[in-house]
Amino acid sequence: MNTAISPSSNLIRAALVLLLMAGFYYPAYTWLVLSDWGRADYSYGYMIPLVIAYLLYEKRWEIFSTPAAPGWLGLSLFLPGLFLYWIGEFAGEYFTLYLSSWLVLAGVVWLNLGIRKLKTIAFPILLMLTMFPPPHFLSDKITLELKMISSQLGVAMIHAFGMSAFRDGNVIDLGFTQLQVVDACSGLRYLFPLVVMALILAYFYRGSAWKKFVIVIASVPLTIVTNALRIALTAVLYRTFGASVAEGFFHSFGGWFIFMFSLGALLFLMWALSGFGPFGSLMQFGRSPQKEQNKEAKDQARPFSLKSLLSPPQFLVAVVLLGATLAVSHAVEFREKIPMARSFAGFPLELGTWKGKRQTMEQKFIDTLDLSDYVMLNYQGKDGKSVDFYTAFYESQRKGESIHSPETCLPGSGWEFKKAGAVELPLKDRRGNPMRVNKAVMIKGDFRQLSYFWFPQRDRVLTSAWELKWYNFWDALTRQRTDGALVRLITPIYTGEDLAEADQRLLAFTREIVPVLNEFLPQ
Repeated sequence: MNTAISPSSNLIRAALVLLLMAGFYYPAYTWLVLSDWGRADYSYGYMIPLVIAYLLYEKRWEIFSTPAAPGWLGLSLFLPGLFLYWIGEFAGEYFTLYLSSWLVLAGVVWLNLGIRKLKTIAFPILLMLTMFPPPHFLSDKITLELKMISSQLGVAMIHAFGMSAFRDGNVIDLGFTQLQVVDACSGLRYLFPLVVMALILAYFYRGSAWKKFVIVIASVPLTIVTNALRIALTAVLYRTFGASVAEGFFHSFGGWFIFMFSLGALLFLMWALSGFGPFGSLMQFGRSPQKEQNKEAKDQARPFSLKSLLSPPQFLVAVVLLGATLAVSHAVEFREKIPMARSFAGFPLELGTWKGKRQTMEQKFIDTLDLSDYVMLNYQGKDGKSVDFYTAFYESQRKGESIHSPETCLPGSGWEFKKAGAVELPLKDRRGNPMRVNKAVMIKGDFRQLSYFWFPQRDRVLTSAWELKWYNFWDALTRQRTDGALVRLITPIYTGEDLAEADQRLLAFTREIVPVLNEFLPQ
């Protein structure tokens, strides 16, 4: 049923819904603005709300003139959104909270204004998703893959310029110097902004749907190729101008130039898809109907009243559920900080025949990892062969504080993972179950290492990031705990030694270290 409601009632209802949402999404959006958007890779996020505001302003008359038809089907977005809120709260994952807020907002619009109004603002609503950085474990994987692809393409382009170059992981050896393709050079900070620009250009583009699709998809390989070109040009210019081309102003200017070049390439693609017609006719702005349509809709609107403010019933349901979520989220603490049983400062330097030497991390790495305590030791056996032992403990895996998996950290330093996967050891965990760990052979040039790593979480031993998130959610809900740890063991595969010998060494060390480690971690 179409309804025409007082504009004043609409504004008051919208303000009430936004205030309730702000009550429990405020911490997440504070993190989004001050932390996530503060990172160079996602600094474009500050512009997205302005773009959305412009898009809504452009369609204002169409929005006002479209009749409202509240629908209960909006609960199909609203209720999953509230469910995701609790998952994000318990699992300590900001991206889940961002996605939750998006679903709740879209659901509220559908519940109160109807599917036709929602379709009218569908693109601005969808564009909101580009404000949210992906989860760390996903963005780390994307960054790592982009670094490797950019390095490979960059080396190929350097060869095309007639120079010799050798790639070792993300390090490019030019003979006279080495270039490291760090996170800042991965292309991630160009990929997301360029995809967003492609989406906006496709939205305004005068063309068929398949051409719009081509424009958006083309932004991904375009970013990768142009970023590799930037790396290759840096290598070529390095010989003449020295290190200045790889740092400071020239490095930043090169990134800006490559982005603008990529944007220009997208515009050229749009022009080509249009048959090289008049450039001014490529895009269409000002899509809204005339103001008279809005005037007619206003004339049909009912005057303000308490009844119009509290209708339709879908609005009351949304307000009650939002209010209940706000009350529970502030009334109950689901995540207590659990201290260690013993400080890692007292971790023994001798374990059977193994003798250890304590090591430390720089403070900047400790700050980045957000850990509560850690221990890092290099143990040597009586045969002189060593095992590196590292454990990081988190009292509470709150939002923004999560365990960093070696799967994303170590490959970024040039190590290539081979034969990676979870295996079962002939050992028992705290529950008496067979102990599972991640096992990986790491290769860097002629060097090979074998690694075990696992995640002791309360009384469980986990092996994947997805398990971490799920059990953080479940244990926060049922046990009010999200404490946990990462354990990583690494041993070299020595010259003349096969993988089985290194595996036996790590297994023997694991058998020694696990009972001792359990004395330090909380039960």
